[in-house]
Amino acid sequence: MNKKFKIKLFCPGHFLSTKAFQSTSCGSLPRESKSRASTSLSTLSFSGLSFLLLFLTIFFLCLSGCKSLPQPQKESKKLSRLLLEKGQLNSNELAEFFILNNQQEDFEHIKTFAQVYIDEAASEGINSDVAFAQMCLETGFLRFGGLVQPEWHNYCGLGAMDAEHPGEIFETEELGIRAHIQHLQAYATTADVSLNKDLVDPRYNWVHKTKYAKSIEDLAGTWATDPEYGVKIDAILQRMEETDFSHQ
Repeated sequence: MNKKFKIKLFCPGHFLSTKAFQSTSCGSLPRESKSRASTSLSTLSFSGLSFLLLFLTIFFLCLSGCKSLPQPQKESKKLSRLLLEKGQLNSNELAEFFILNNQQEDFEHIKTFAQVYIDEAASEGINSDVAFAQMCLETGFLRFGGLVQPEWHNYCGLGAMDAEHPGEIFETEELGIRAHIQHLQAYATTADVSLNKDLVDPRYNWVHKTKYAKSIEDLAGTWATDPEYGVKIDAILQRMEETDFSHQ
């Protein structure tokens, strides 16, 4: 007894109806139905590939777009060139800048050294950034090599003129830094302004009465005979400003 069945093949997005066939055959689908199924599967496979390509295109476009987004600009500090200003860089930043220019020195030692500059400058109202930059210029980032010797703790060329007058000598780093700050204060203030700490700069009184400098530009021809002296300090301050301290 032959019974007829109606078979539906399900594919995503497609319903395929076949011709009726005899249950006794138990064979494959009619050739026409097989052809339709094969065509539908091929179409589905092509659609899936197209979708995948579209997805990858969108993904890489988004990835490319994310990379091209503007990156936040690091903030650069504008350092003052005036002598009577508060410095902006901390001891870690000053030490990091120094080590970039002289890797032979110990970072922790320079960090402590820089902190003394900051503290001594604050006590007399002097710009610690300018003082530190001037020290870097005068000593070649503590390499010395001129008349002044490292063990003299003379960080600004005080009294260094010739072989007979090679420069002043101080017992400790702290006293040498204090003398430097006091000498800057002598230039930056008038004779009626007193020091807040005991005097250690042997050339202070003469300078305080005869010299005056408001900014690093005024140190050219006064502190030093070099007409480009202020420009050289400014160049070091510019390098400080351009240094990236954001990773601290």
